[in-house]
Amino acid sequence: MGVMMKTPQNGLSKTRLSPPLSPEEATNISRCFLKDTSAAIEELILQDPFVVGFAVYTPVGSEANLGELLPPRFKMLAQREADFGRRLLGATEDLFSLGFSAVCLVDSDSPTLPFGNLQDLAALLKEPIDRMVIGPCTDGGYYLLGLRQVHARLFEDINWSTSRVYGQTIDRSKQINLQTIVLPAWYDVDDQFSLNRLLSELFPAWAKERVTQGSPAPRTEQFLRQILVEGGAARIWPLTSTSVLTAGVKS
Repeated sequence: MGVMMKTPQNGLSKTRLSPPLSPEEATNISRCFLKDTSAAIEELILQDPFVVGFAVYTPVGSEANLGELLPPRFKMLAQREADFGRRLLGATEDLFSLGFSAVCLVDSDSPTLPFGNLQDLAALLKEPIDRMVIGPCTDGGYYLLGLRQVHARLFEDINWSTSRVYGQTIDRSKQINLQTIVLPAWYDVDDQFSLNRLLSELFPAWAKERVTQGSPAPRTEQFLRQILVEGGAARIWPLTSTSVLTAGVKS
């Protein structure tokens, strides 16, 4: 299980969340996302001794800062210097070269990803069948991709960072006749809209809309709660009654 991640750096992390977050807040929420995501993988490791967690990271030289955010069982693997598609392919090749029978790459921007999705993934990848297991994102990307062997075509001719990524990846799997299993869709957090979705999930009592609940994300929840308590609700999460939200969070 390789979590694709950038070591958080001020002014360079989660920039599409600033605004509404300040640059420093965007960096700190990136740290929370990494902690919650890697903690979920760690929980899976405790249940299943065949699972190994990797931080597939960039940039090289940031290992000390990144290590503070990871569970003790996690290992590190540096990303190759290339465009995003070749980084994904390179991570897949490098993990298989270590002798693993299956590899899954997971994004680090979905802190509430339902734990059951990870459990289902692990079970599916244990079956000795050449297949792709993919988890689509609501924005047209994907939050994880699992394989039993390297298939370079899955990473070629993809319009990365667009709403076409998932559909194009499915097309590539059809081109090479690769069996595909699709997990339930989830979302990643990278802009105001998805931040609103996250806040509605973590603080349902004060949300304008009811959304599907995923797994707990305690570090992310604590960080956002602090912002709301300190009076930043209207700034990061437009509400009908900020005073009601603030009072409720304080209680």
